[in-house]
Amino acid sequence: MTTAQQPAPAPRVWREPAGIAPRGTLVLLAGRGESAAIYQRFGTRLAADAYRVVAVPATTGHAEAAAADALATALADQETPRPLVLVGVDTGAPRALRLARRHAGAVDGVVLAGLPTRAPAEPAAGTEEEALAARTACPNHRLVLSREMALAGPADAERPPADTTPLGLPLLALHGGADRISPPAEALPRYRELGATSVVTVRDGRHDILNDVTHRSVAATLVLFLERLRLGAELPPLVEDATRADA
Repeated sequence: MTTAQQPAPAPRVWREPAGIAPRGTLVLLAGRGESAAIYQRFGTRLAADAYRVVAVPATTGHAEAAAADALATALADQETPRPLVLVGVDTGAPRALRLARRHAGAVDGVVLAGLPTRAPAEPAAGTEEEALAARTACPNHRLVLSREMALAGPADAERPPADTTPLGLPLLALHGGADRISPPAEALPRYRELGATSVVTVRDGRHDILNDVTHRSVAATLVLFLERLRLGAELPPLVEDATRADA
């Protein structure tokens, strides 16, 4: 049976706690070679804040169709909590952008994390430890990557987004300040070309910015974006630093 004939792995869903009204839905498109289980920590945390998370794995030959199917399922379900936000991680980011453009009237916002800036290349020489170090500084996430990447299969060959015209939707960009896989100097201009509402860099952050050592601060930044989005596409401010106010 060829790869294209094999059934695609099912998305993984983390739901809001029982008895708590859901506050929105995130359809997360995983990055190169990632299984949905890699986002267990992320999904659990966002679900605890009452945001439903649907993580779509990035299996070669299925990633594009699986992403489209997950979004179509969410859009078809009248019970899907709003706002509905696409979260594209690494090579999932170009897929999220394509889906957002295709369904601009139905998707409420987009989050991009670790947007790829270079075409796929042959793996660089080096140890597995060096490859993991480029992904994350978090020891727990390194263990998850070592296990789940082997189970997920080969990485997909997604390329950087060809269309960088403004997206026209609320867009949060999250990027590691020390990302060697997608250098900030290359990624940040692309986020701005896409019309990002907010571009956030994480000091010393590496490529897997949702799961790096700063995952708590990144999740808090994302939740604040979602809470503002619930108030409207213009993202009205929720919190302000009073120490900066004029005396």
